[in-house]
Formats: sequence, structure tokens, C-alpha cells
Amino acid sequence: LLGKGSLLTATSYNNRTSPVLRGKWVLENLLNMPPPPPPDDAFQPVLQVESDDGKAMTMKQAMEKHRANPVCASCHKLMDPIGFALENYNAIGAFRTRYEEAGTDVNPEGILFDGRPFSSTSEFRERLVSHSDRMIHTVAEKMLTYALGRGLEYYDQPEVRDIVRKISDQGNTWSALIQAVVESRPFQYRKAR
Repeated sequence: LLGKGSLLTATSYNNRTSPVLRGKWVLENLLNMPPPPPPDDAFQPVLQVESDDGKAMTMKQAMEKHRANPVCASCHKLMDPIGFALENYNAIGAFRTRYEEAGTDVNPEGILFDGRPFSSTSEFRERLVSHSDRMIHTVAEKMLTYALGRGLEYYDQPEVRDIVRKISDQGNTWSALIQAVVESRPFQYRKAR
């Protein structure tokens, strides 16, 4: 999923990648760990993509200036490493090993929110998959929300856990998830308005 062009394009700008958008998307949609909203007085500076001497900078170098503000750094320390782990994919999802404009290699290494370091995109995926229980639960919630056409409530959580158990028994496949959602009590007994 993380290497799909549609996801990578949707979490980029038209002319460059965005580690922040990519990291935020993974935290919200795969791990149900949305970062807190920026403070009211937060500003979004124009990302400086060239150094003072006019040389192109890597995305990590450009983001370091933004994270110099401690208020910004508190949230960015969760999002940015995930986004940097996906920097091997350009703004439209093509794999790359170098920043051609900066003339340097992409450096995807970082530290995941659980404190474990990774040095490559594939190692990042391995670290992320270790949280597969959390991801499966989050995706089941998102799928049930979509199927019901409403947000989930506290009383829906037993059904979500039941869906997770059912799909676990079937190898956590998409088809098992869809079937479990369709067979769930909230879906079977929803009311048309």
C-alpha cells in the first residue's frame, strides 16, 4: 500500500513530496494515531528548497529549519520520520535513490514513533508491520465507517473487534474484511433515512 502511486501522489504537492502529509496520512489512516492539530499561532513558512548559496537542498535539510521551532518539533517528530522513510518515492510515486536536483542520495533513515530506528524504506516497512494488529483494527474501523455511511460510536467497538477476529482467522485478506463488514450486525441492521 505504501508504494502505490495514488497514495504517494495524494500525499505530495504538485512539484515535490511532502514528508509531513505522508507521515500524517499513515498515522491517521493506518495506525489511528492522528497527530494533534497545529497550535493556533502556528505558521506555515514557505519551504526553503535552496541553501543560502543557491544550492538545492534535500527534503531532510529543508525540513530541519522548520523543526528548529520546539512547538513544531513536538508533532513533526512523529510525522516526519514516516514521511522521510517514503522519500525514495517521488511526488508521483516513482522509485528513486537520488535527489537529482540536489545531486545527493535519498536518506530514508529515521526513528519510528516507538523509538526503533530504521535505515531504509524496507526496514521501515518491517518496523511498521510489527504494529499490524493496530493497523488491522484501524482499517476495519475505516471500512465499517465507509459501509455504514456514518462515524463509529463506542457501541460499535465490539463489532469492530469481532470483524478483526473473523478476518484474522482468514489470513487478514481484503475479501475477508469486506465479507466480515457486510455480515456485521451494524451493516445488516442499519436503517435507511
